Amino acid sequence: MVDMITQELLLGFRWPVTVTQPIAAPAEKVWDVISTPGNLELCHPYCERNPVQAWSGPGSRDEVHYYSGWIFERRFRNWAEGIGYDLEIGRHGGGTSYVSWRIAPADDRNCTLSITVYPYVLQKIPVMVRWLPHAIRLRPMLKKYLASVTKGFEWYVTRGKPVARDQFGRHPWFSAARS
Repeated sequence: MVDMITQELLLGFRWPVTVTQPIAAPAEKVWDVISTPGNLELCHPYCERNPVQAWSGPGSRDEVHYYSGWIFERRFRNWAEGIGYDLEIGRHGGGTSYVSWRIAPADDRNCTLSITVYPYVLQKIPVMVRWLPHAIRLRPMLKKYLASVTKGFEWYVTRGKPVARDQFGRHPWFSAARS
């Protein structure tokens, strides 16, 4: 499923961060949610808005407007119906991280949702130097973020109710500043 462009993108990326969330729902139901345009507004605890420019399939584009004020663009590269998709995400005109979303059925009524991020942050720093900030700061913060996002999808899919802002805890990068 990984195309040549994707392989080129991943060259040099080190230490991806993955979080997997079990969901008590059929894989088809989870696919219906993650493949719906603007789904982040219902499922993502740090997303204020999720405007869509183009949808669906490869070439899809949208934005994530975080409560912190950051705005990231998402450009979808690969789209595997019922399985998941791969995308690039980053600030307009800035570096992009590569993100892979995958659904794996466990049985007829259960599945898992996995999100893997290949972060661009630190990629231009020599490997021997970047390992420490990656291990101490980047990896734990990405894991916390991805755990909240995957829990948000589990919440919405199993309850049918949108997630609340910061529902699974605040995040220093993506939550609004305290007033």
